[in-house]
Amino acid sequence: MTAFSLEPEQLAWCERLRTLAAQRLRPLADQGDPGHVNRPLVAELGAAGLLARLFTSGALDLCLMRESLAYACTEAETALALQGLGAHPVHAHGTEAQRARWLPRVSDGTAVAAFALSEPAAGSDAAALSLGAEPDGRSGWRLTGDKCWISNAPEADLYTVFARTTPGAGARGVTAFLVPADRPGLTGTPLDMLSPHPIGALAFDAVPVTADDVLGEPDRGFRVAMGTLNLFRPSVGAFAVGMARAALDATLAHTRAREAFGGTLRDLQTVSHQVAEMALRTEAARLMVYAAATAYDENAQDVPGRAAMAKLLATETAQYVVDRAVQLHGARALQRGHLLEHLYREVRAPRIYEGASEVQRDIIAKELYRTTDTTGEARA
Repeated sequence: MTAFSLEPEQLAWCERLRTLAAQRLRPLADQGDPGHVNRPLVAELGAAGLLARLFTSGALDLCLMRESLAYACTEAETALALQGLGAHPVHAHGTEAQRARWLPRVSDGTAVAAFALSEPAAGSDAAALSLGAEPDGRSGWRLTGDKCWISNAPEADLYTVFARTTPGAGARGVTAFLVPADRPGLTGTPLDMLSPHPIGALAFDAVPVTADDVLGEPDRGFRVAMGTLNLFRPSVGAFAVGMARAALDATLAHTRAREAFGGTLRDLQTVSHQVAEMALRTEAARLMVYAAATAYDENAQDVPGRAAMAKLLATETAQYVVDRAVQLHGARALQRGHLLEHLYREVRAPRIYEGASEVQRDIIAKELYRTTDTTGEARA
């Protein structure tokens, strides 16, 4: 496999995933309550073997899953991704006991996971988080503070929580904890957001955690967070590509059939050129996503920069493509229940979560200067 093409078996698998999403997952998504965890949908993802595959596959495989599901059912894509995001730190850094307790339940869809990094005053500047982990005088800590904009909160069964164990140490003083939802002192509130999937705030009132709840090492939790995001950022781009391809295909069908000005919309150069631009940008984003995922799977040195580029280009591209699709469809695309009305609501959030577009540009620039400072190239 190269970054520019997929093997026949990969293409066939993607087609099967799109069929699964359309025939089995879409009906379950339609029966769900927007803003709440759709447990039957999560369970079906588990029954199909896709949740377990989150922990046995590489970054490219994850991208193919997310792109294919997003094409036909964004709710299923998001449910899958949130399980992976919340539980990947357990898979990658958890103890044998932690993995044995939680990963089988996450994999079969009977436990819902969440990734709790963002705070009211620490969103894009994740290293500035202030949720405190105070030593309790025995063998653990007490977590006190708030988390905000947490997907699957407050309905998740387990949270990967990042808290400050060393005040004033920036990224070096953060520890990752695995916190079950039933811990005393942990409460949550749902937030009414534009995106249809559940997002909430969490309040920690002296929530007890011990050394058995640490993921990785104390004071090294920021590495856990960044390692997780480096894996999932290209796949956020894949989610965006899936939405862009769905919008593009809908636009091709509409402009081919819609009669206007004595012909069809496709006959108007201004329309056909817009469609060409949509296709061009979508394909460029797809290639960059696949390249970033391949770099991750090959343990390349430039993964953070590539992951940031892939997420940035793909999410900005999807916003453009969906917006153009809405414009070419006209008022019908704004009607509640239309595919493009749904995509228009879904496409906005990925430019913010897991690092806003501005954060991705900052990462790209830092990686460029870091590598040129090391090699001595391109220096004034």
